[in-house]
Amino acid sequence: MTTEQFLIIAILLATLGMFLWGRWRHDMVALGSLLACVVAGLIDPSVAFNGFGHPAVITVACVLVLSRGLQSSGAVDALARVALPGDAGPLASLAAIVVLGAVLSGFMNNVGAMALLMPVAIQIARQHDLPPGKVLMPLAFGTILGGMTTMIGTPPNLIVSGFRAESGGSSFGMFDFTPVGLTVAVAGTLFVVLLGRILVPARDQNAAQDFQTGAYLTEARIGEDGKAVGMTLRELEAALDDDGAQIIGLVRNGVRLVAPLPSRQLLAGDILVITADIEALGDLLSRFGLELEATAESGSETDDAAGDIAGAVEDPAPVAATLTAPKTAGENSVSDSAFGDKNRSREQVVLSELAVLPVSSLVGRSAADVELATRYNLHLLAVSRAGANARKRLRNMALRPGDLLLMQGPTDAIAEFASDTGCVPLAERELRIPDKRKAWIAGLVMAGAVAGAAFGLLPAAISFALGVLASMALNTVPPRNVYTAIDWPVIVLLAALIPVAEAMSETGTADLVATFLLTALAQGNAIAVLTLILVVTMFLSDLMNNAATAAVMCPIALGTASALGVDPDSFLMAVAIGASCAFLTPIGHQNNTLILGPGGFNFSDFWRLGLPLEMLVVTLSIPLLLVVWPL
Repeated sequence: MTTEQFLIIAILLATLGMFLWGRWRHDMVALGSLLACVVAGLIDPSVAFNGFGHPAVITVACVLVLSRGLQSSGAVDALARVALPGDAGPLASLAAIVVLGAVLSGFMNNVGAMALLMPVAIQIARQHDLPPGKVLMPLAFGTILGGMTTMIGTPPNLIVSGFRAESGGSSFGMFDFTPVGLTVAVAGTLFVVLLGRILVPARDQNAAQDFQTGAYLTEARIGEDGKAVGMTLRELEAALDDDGAQIIGLVRNGVRLVAPLPSRQLLAGDILVITADIEALGDLLSRFGLELEATAESGSETDDAAGDIAGAVEDPAPVAATLTAPKTAGENSVSDSAFGDKNRSREQVVLSELAVLPVSSLVGRSAADVELATRYNLHLLAVSRAGANARKRLRNMALRPGDLLLMQGPTDAIAEFASDTGCVPLAERELRIPDKRKAWIAGLVMAGAVAGAAFGLLPAAISFALGVLASMALNTVPPRNVYTAIDWPVIVLLAALIPVAEAMSETGTADLVATFLLTALAQGNAIAVLTLILVVTMFLSDLMNNAATAAVMCPIALGTASALGVDPDSFLMAVAIGASCAFLTPIGHQNNTLILGPGGFNFSDFWRLGLPLEMLVVTLSIPLLLVVWPL
């Protein structure tokens, strides 16, 4: 063993130890590993940061941005509404959401797919009286399995493809991972659906209630071409029932009818007073052509008081809120007129909660009195008040100490308003309102980027970078949100470890480790070595970041194939599969971490379903690899 090989092995062992310890973030550990290699003379300082321009790193960043476009435009919400059954039994509902998660994960970031479907999973568990973990763990595992089916499904696949290109061949194609990955994913999905309810431990957890935001009292105007035009109240109420929404009032020509007749026909311009959960609100607005009232008013707060309510309406919950126009920046944009100055309308628009203090100048005054739109370019979207009756329209409601105000507007305007009036900012909130036009555009942009890479028209990094540029130009992901859509710790981790992995190859360390695996453990048997690489990769992926695992194992896989004199593709594919199969611990994959609290799980709960699933993956993968990618 040379000095360089000793140094790189020592640095790698220290890096693995730091990953397992978990004291510092993965990107910090990876950057430390890179700098240690530079200081030790293993990597030339002039090329130390070349990893940031590596095609795999660029592709990962671009896929994250395009995934954000699918999320924020409502494309995934629309797909979930079509794909998930409304009145199916527990097994069919579980199967539908796990399959949907797996399909989405093949073409978008699997963490994003999990985050989008997790509230739906909790709702399914509540509907069928199941512990939330019985749905959440199969969904998490399904989204992880779905990522292995395409090149862009998960970062390890992109890393493996990059190493293949650098070893002298071409990179893997978009669907080269599909024959093995899809077979394993289908079998694994069936396994978690059928046995998940048995093997997942039942954990009652109140934390799942954190995803329930309660009912909002909402004012929504019927658009000219809205689906609700011509329907009766009874018909619309029946249609909204599936969403858990209820119509409790109607405003027509400035007068609110507290108990309108069910047979009353709805007209364009009518304002419906609806109670709905926040998760369902955006969807039903889009589906029935409803427009939140403050948007319809375009910021005008000078209407007369004819909208005052002739009677009281009981709040649907102990703390009621009246929501009027939560459209966030990057989704449905707010018109210039809504915020006056066109330049200010381009600032970042957020939703923020403000608490009214006893000393606030707002006490006893209404939004109309304060002139929010004209003075601050803000909208009052909601007022949360315990035990209150909604006797007046929102703009005329006199505020009290302890009220929570949901405000919409530029961040600096909200800060100025809070300072001027003596309110305390609490948090930002986001309501995603599906936009059918943008959903179609976001879907077509993603499809075009995938097609460009899949058919070899452009390199993957270029194809997806063009997709990001198109998303920015078409505003499915506004330019100001592009950089926040990227998971920068993952990008830094990949960019830092790629030069370290190259140093393993250049110093002969990868060949040294491969020789040890061949002679000491596998006794020169190629199939045994292939199985060993798959199992070791899976083990490391359960304990540290899957992208880091792929970057460490790819040089070893290439060195092993070279020592055996066989085609390296099967070994690289084994690394890709193993790095995507982190089912034993909650720290192996972010999707496992996401469900730890809502599912009420302990650290040791994952192996009960994860261990037999990993055994299934190994059993299926080895013969499939030998058939699809023969040695």
